[in-house]
Amino acid sequence: MAGSVGLTRVLEPAGVLPQAAWRLDASPEIGPDEVRIRVQRLNLDAASYRQLAGKHDGDGAAIRAEVLEIIGTRGKMHNPVTGSGGMLIGVVDEVGPESPLPVKPGDRVATLVSLTLTPLRITDGLASWDGLSEQVPAEGTAILFGRSIVGVLPDDLPAELALAVYDVCGAPALVDRVVRGYSHPTVAVLGGAGKSGSLALAAARLAGATTVGIVPHEREAATLRSSGLADQVEIADARDPIALSAAVTAALGKPATVTVVCVDVPGCEHGAILATAEGGTVIFFSMATSFSAAALGAEGLAADVTMLVGNGFVPGHAEFAVGLLRRVPALRALFEARIAAD
Repeated sequence: MAGSVGLTRVLEPAGVLPQAAWRLDASPEIGPDEVRIRVQRLNLDAASYRQLAGKHDGDGAAIRAEVLEIIGTRGKMHNPVTGSGGMLIGVVDEVGPESPLPVKPGDRVATLVSLTLTPLRITDGLASWDGLSEQVPAEGTAILFGRSIVGVLPDDLPAELALAVYDVCGAPALVDRVVRGYSHPTVAVLGGAGKSGSLALAAARLAGATTVGIVPHEREAATLRSSGLADQVEIADARDPIALSAAVTAALGKPATVTVVCVDVPGCEHGAILATAEGGTVIFFSMATSFSAAALGAEGLAADVTMLVGNGFVPGHAEFAVGLLRRVPALRALFEARIAAD
């Protein structure tokens, strides 16, 4: 069991799982149930990249230096401020004889587990990355454990596009599951023009919901309107509970049955709760969420809502997300435009 969840890779503190560890052993030699990946590209999660870019005022060289420092110090990409990381793509180098993962050497894969628990070693100094985007060309090695998740990249999608989708593939699968539990559901997605937000909107609509996408400014509103992914689009600051609740109610005629938080800034918990109907559900997909603020805020508002932490995994989530991209051309176009802009 120790090897299957990566305990042997934990350097400090002793006794915790890799995600909770401060430092991991990222050496490339593998154990019997481990897999070594030759890294090609990292995808930093949005909350982590936003924090780093804000800290360094958009200075790409400084952002790159801090990412290297984090990985070098911790043996993984685990932002100590946001607590988040991202994921990666690469090629399978070696598979241990006891590994249960369905991959073989030469497979081009995406890791479907967070970089915050993935032993990672960078060997090129991130020399090909300018520090100005979430996607990071890289060379190095990464280790997967027996109880990891990995997906072979689909042949019909460019690797960068598949990586962007896989990075947030837990969101649409969970939205689909939750929405199908309600009759005549309405869904509000905060951050509806982003990666997880647009996937969530597509999943909600296909599950039979009436949808509203909430975005912070007109540029994103225009993008989302032109995509047609949401039935309504409203501009509101998700950190302003009253304004957010009013925007959702104006669009839907009532609070949302399901509210999905996909924004990468803190302070959106109370607005999401206030925008949700009694007996409804709030799904938090943002790593910027304060779960204590959400719990105490719901109590203080006497809100009878179910609150879910989107943990990034639902069985079949990667295939579901890629299927959405294939079924909804506007969704694919939005992703492709986002990648081109980066």
